[in-house]
Amino acid sequence: MWIKKIAAVMLAAFVGFTMTGCNAITIDGEEGSLTAGESGGNGNIGFSVSTLNNPFFVTLSEGAEAKAEEEGVELIVVDAGDDAAKQTSDIEDLISRNISVLIVNPVDSDAVAPAVQDAVSRGIKVISVDRVVNGVEVDCAIASDNVEGARMATEYMVSLVGEGEKTAEIEGVPGASATIDRGEGFHIVADEKLDVVSSQTANFSRSEGMTVMENMLQADSDIKGVFAHNDEMALGAVEAIGNRDIVVVGFDATDDALTAIKEGRMAATVAQKPDLMGETAVDTAIKLINGETVEKEIPVEVELITK
Repeated sequence: MWIKKIAAVMLAAFVGFTMTGCNAITIDGEEGSLTAGESGGNGNIGFSVSTLNNPFFVTLSEGAEAKAEEEGVELIVVDAGDDAAKQTSDIEDLISRNISVLIVNPVDSDAVAPAVQDAVSRGIKVISVDRVVNGVEVDCAIASDNVEGARMATEYMVSLVGEGEKTAEIEGVPGASATIDRGEGFHIVADEKLDVVSSQTANFSRSEGMTVMENMLQADSDIKGVFAHNDEMALGAVEAIGNRDIVVVGFDATDDALTAIKEGRMAATVAQKPDLMGETAVDTAIKLINGETVEKEIPVEVELITK
């Protein structure tokens, strides 16, 4: 009988340890450990990224993954494919997997809010990265100054085309905070110094950027400058423009855009640091898991890149 009692006590102690101790985690087959701390959950981090069909967000994700591997934490990355409904489903799935922290890069800053609020209500810490979540108080927001970046880009375009010239704006995904902020920065300058003849969305897509630019040029062949809310759309515009003398400025400083600037096909872009944003997001998530206090907003500097 006393043997059975000792065995029962040992079993209870083992169960208690496994429930309250460190969480075993695996990345690429290697185990590590991380105390769940104040955040609850199983110590894992979920990352809902707007799309992995865009070099900027691939780099953002890679920065996060590299930091997670370095720190030995499990990072679950899910790709929304620029579909707001899928992102909502992805986040609900991450919630069901008992994550401790949700990192979210919204497709649509409004549409994602209910799912993020659900995560918050379940005690999951939330970090927004690159784009904000409207109407929900997150634990930390990590982003570039999109308004300032677009303002700098537009000022540079004015210096090249001259004041009062016809210009066009190719907008990102409607509702995305980056679209809203970059549009705001553009119009701060353009509404005073340029003649904006067209503003149309191309959903941050290179192929759509080309189509939109073709349509803009058919409607008005006197356009002298184009500001695109990201480099993918700017590169699409460059394809549509061909040999015409039109100044094109983008945003994100992707490798293809930097090449286009060196070759003289694009005038400028705004450099963010997506790898640093991803790294910072995971580092901040680990601090939250460990119960540390973090800044509510962490800005990442932007820089105008020209030839």
